[in-house]
Amino acid sequence: MKTSDIGSNSDYAEEAFTFEQISELSGEVLLEFGAPWCGDCQAASSAIKEVVTEHPGLRHIKIYDGKGKRLGRAFKVKLWPTLILLHDGNEVARLVRPLRSDEVRQLFSKIN
Repeated sequence: MKTSDIGSNSDYAEEAFTFEQISELSGEVLLEFGAPWCGDCQAASSAIKEVVTEHPGLRHIKIYDGKGKRLGRAFKVKLWPTLILLHDGNEVARLVRPLRSDEVRQLFSKIN
């Protein structure tokens, strides 16, 4: 899968990524599960963007989640937004409903 297949940082990807496709990604990847209409996702957006811009090599994939979306269920996502940090396709850490950039930075400290 190419980075261009993933979608932009500002939009939630509606494509149905499979768990297998995500697990094949190399390097550090941040998965953000949520929905564009979700108030908690909107509240967390600026804190997430702030920290993501501090990591230029990071791939940030916003995944539209909801009922019947298999990828969210594969990662056992129950609340939005849920951030899952991957290294070479394996989960390193996760953060649920962050509000402050320091919470997101703490998540990133798990890969350093």
